[in-house]
Amino acid sequence: SVKAARFVRFCDCFDIPLLTFVDVPGFLPGRAQEHGGIIRHGAKLLFAFGEATVPKITVITRKAYGGAYDVMSSKHLRGDVNYAWPSAEVAVMGAKGAVEIIFRGKNVSEETLNYEHKFANPLVAAQRGFVDAVIDPRTTRTRLCEDLELLRDKKVHTRWKKHDNIPL
Repeated sequence: SVKAARFVRFCDCFDIPLLTFVDVPGFLPGRAQEHGGIIRHGAKLLFAFGEATVPKITVITRKAYGGAYDVMSSKHLRGDVNYAWPSAEVAVMGAKGAVEIIFRGKNVSEETLNYEHKFANPLVAAQRGFVDAVIDPRTTRTRLCEDLELLRDKKVHTRWKKHDNIPL
């Protein structure tokens, strides 16, 4: 997270557009990760993407789960364009883990398929506005070039303030 945040801020300093390909299974929960500062370090990346004013285009290729997905230039962080491939899964967590928590003691395999159909589906994410479109992977390059051309003169007007309060 720290290296990625530094990279995002570097690109923003020199007006280099950010193109993010997302395949992130989420943050690993656990005491060791919490004591290691996973939330604090993840907040740095969240802050960097949220503060960046350059064009931000995201393509979700496979997994986009939970807070880790939000941090990766999602629509929730003012991403300009977000696409998903048909293979994308946008959800709070993976189907197997979610079903094991929600449906303890029931038919897990059947409920897993239902969960994937209802929640981990890129079309559902598009309907809810989390992604702009579900695209064919073969058209990705063309769409990205068109979007970069459209966003070439992007200007973000922000209120004046001395500086932001980065989570250190």
